Amino acid sequence: MKITGYRTLAAHHEWQRAIGDANGHIVDAITTVPVVVIETDEGVEGVGIGSHADLDRLFPAIEGEDPRAVSSLFDRMLAQVFKSGHGGATYGGLATFDAALWDLKAKIAGEPLWRLLGGRDRFVPGYASGLDIALPDDQLAAFYASFAQRGFVAGKLKGGLDIDADLRRLQIIHDVFAENTSRPGLMLDSNESWNLKQAVRYVRELERRFDLIWVEEPLRRWDAAGHARLSSAIRAAVATGENLTGVEQFRSLFDAGAPDIVQSGAIWGVSHAHRLALASAARDLPFSLVGYNANPAAAHVMAAIPNHLTTEVQELSFAPGVNVDHEFADGGIILSDAPGAGITVDEKAIHAARTGDGWRDPVGPHMRPLRAGLRIVLDGVER
Repeated sequence: MKITGYRTLAAHHEWQRAIGDANGHIVDAITTVPVVVIETDEGVEGVGIGSHADLDRLFPAIEGEDPRAVSSLFDRMLAQVFKSGHGGATYGGLATFDAALWDLKAKIAGEPLWRLLGGRDRFVPGYASGLDIALPDDQLAAFYASFAQRGFVAGKLKGGLDIDADLRRLQIIHDVFAENTSRPGLMLDSNESWNLKQAVRYVRELERRFDLIWVEEPLRRWDAAGHARLSSAIRAAVATGENLTGVEQFRSLFDAGAPDIVQSGAIWGVSHAHRLALASAARDLPFSLVGYNANPAAAHVMAAIPNHLTTEVQELSFAPGVNVDHEFADGGIILSDAPGAGITVDEKAIHAARTGDGWRDPVGPHMRPLRAGLRIVLDGVER
């Protein structure tokens, strides 16, 4: 069997709510879901979700190759962009090819991906995450209640700009999940919006009332020394890593003893998540997948590693035409038992769906404010 080509699709997901974080938000959000389908000479196809970046530059590394050699093909793609570098957006395209190749390999083997990777159980523990900084309190409660009804016991708030608001909203999430447990799990994600001392003061204030499981991306992603200092100053664990593109980018964090919980963004694919999880396990660090909805294939890795903690679930539905054969129950994800990653596409439905600006919205969460980390008063008002 040989890889002969690929095609791309752009599905559009209507969130039916505002989504965002400390950097910005999109009202009535509609985001693009990039899909890649790898084609073979025997008609079997692999589906990956994540990014369309640099696919034309990367494809020569896998064209004509046997798709079953996935790990080697991942390294061939890294080598293909050696001079210009694979970091950032390029890594997204590479990882989406990778996810499609793993889907293809599992289909050829006639096994679900979690089983092919060595998993014993197709249940993946998860937590709810609303991308919720712009939601009014009633919608915040309703979102997390929809997860509590499926057995979830933990939720992550987007915050970091207003201590009083975060205290109030953490209490709302706590009260929702208190229906399922006497000790709901609470996390706070500030999306790199603090400097070190802001983080210490902010988290300590929150910890006067709440026992946080972790604070996520409290500082800039490369600040190994800062993350280590913060971890020693607060009770909560420090979780980071979702935006680092390549296992080698974690070396300074590992050397500094910086992350208490290692995170991988799901969009970076199957091989990245697997390699990073094992590197973390060698250091006795728990591992957590971020953004499951952006690439559900990566959740299969979580069923096959020894140190998975919990996976972020941001939504209970997917874009029209993107069909994911996973269930949400008992506080987590039940992966597909069919061959592959459990992802199929209806191309007619994708083409017929509404389009939107998505992450390109200039006030959205992917645009870092110029004054981030430089606010004197953290009360939710930018002066």
